[in-house]
Amino acid sequence: MEVKEVLQVKESALYAVHPDSPLSEAVIMMAENDIGSVIVMEGGKLAGMLTFREVLAILAKRQTERRVGPTPPIAEILVIEAMDRNPPTTNLGMDVDELRRIMVDTHTRYVPVMEGDTILGVVSFHDVAKAVLEERNMENKLLKAYIKDWPSP
Repeated sequence: MEVKEVLQVKESALYAVHPDSPLSEAVIMMAENDIGSVIVMEGGKLAGMLTFREVLAILAKRQTERRVGPTPPIAEILVIEAMDRNPPTTNLGMDVDELRRIMVDTHTRYVPVMEGDTILGVVSFHDVAKAVLEERNMENKLLKAYIKDWPSP
């Protein structure tokens, strides 16, 4: 199975923010749309990814800094301060097993799918698991039908 097949079974909406956007706007977008990541775009190109992991990390960092001085509210934190500037990416032809290995090795739950400089979508660990499960279920049904129709000796 290839990444293009995973993209076919998921919602195609892309959610993006600018690096200079307030982190609070990105968090609101993620919460309102029940998504775990947004792409960060600048000049029509991928500038990074922002996931709930980066949000939690910057909030924890700011809370730790609070011990030595006042902590700015989340509305004053910019996306660029929290985002992953160099997320792993994939392409339509990558094998899903290779993508899973990359996701596991880099502890990444969301991977942008690229074609050159163009972002085609974002594949999540959940999307990959769902696509693999559906493929396995179809294979099982086909194998069971084949065995059921096995000719008698």
